[in-house]
Amino acid sequence: QVQLAESGGGFVQPGGSLRLSCAASGSIFGVMGWYRQAPGKQRELVADNTSGGSTNYKDSVKGRFTISRDSANNTIYLQMNSLKPEDTAIYYCNAKNMWSGAPYWGQGTWVTVAS
Repeated sequence: QVQLAESGGGFVQPGGSLRLSCAASGSIFGVMGWYRQAPGKQRELVADNTSGGSTNYKDSVKGRFTISRDSANNTIYLQMNSLKPEDTAIYYCNAKNMWSGAPYWGQGTWVTVAS
């Protein structure tokens, strides 16, 4: 059974930092990444990382967010710096099966950026 356990969300003031973690288990994963969904908006890709180490970022987070991966432990991280109110959203971990590409989702964690 595939499980994705997220942690690290919370409340932070503009300019602050947070680090999200996602530990995945129950399969062999290829691409792993983070998505977010703000109230009233569609879910969007924030950043992802392939098993080969390539990374991809949403333009608005480039230079502020960093995705990293501990492949030995099937864990990914999202270091978020210089947070802005528009980063406020539920952040979801996503992991895709290495061979089938079947996606799995975490339960989501709130990130709120406000004064």
